[in-house]
Amino acid sequence: MKADIHPATYDAKVTCASCGATWTTTSTKKELRIDVCSNCHPFFTGESARLLDVEGQVDRFYKKLTARQTYVEDQKAREESMNVNNRSVDDLALTPRATDSLKRAGLLTIGKVVEKLAEGDAAILAINGFGQSALTATKRKLRALDVELPETPRVEKEEKAAG
Repeated sequence: MKADIHPATYDAKVTCASCGATWTTTSTKKELRIDVCSNCHPFFTGESARLLDVEGQVDRFYKKLTARQTYVEDQKAREESMNVNNRSVDDLALTPRATDSLKRAGLLTIGKVVEKLAEGDAAILAINGFGQSALTATKRKLRALDVELPETPRVEKEEKAAG
């Protein structure tokens, strides 16, 4: 082994520039100055979580999460409003007299009109102010909206065939 090739070692004084803490260790230099030590580094002190909040990452995450939930709720509400059965009778664009007759009879939505049609044509024609031309127009508009019309009950078909 060669002589005098190893560096000299000292009991070095280490000083932290951030918090001012000092301690001694073995080094090849007599004095060491460091920027951050284990006393003030956020990872060791547990303040790393606080630093994340300061940067706003957690807040941004929650903001995105609530925005997504709001978007999903809006989509659901939009789909429900687009559901033909929940739409107003006004969307059928019938004559004012026919529309008013349906509203007075309590048929405010297209779904209620379809339910009344399921009882038969006579049931809807029994509404005061709602005639055959309004019934024909209603059925035509419902078909245009891709609403499946209920079948007319057998009794009515037989009465029409006999009459």
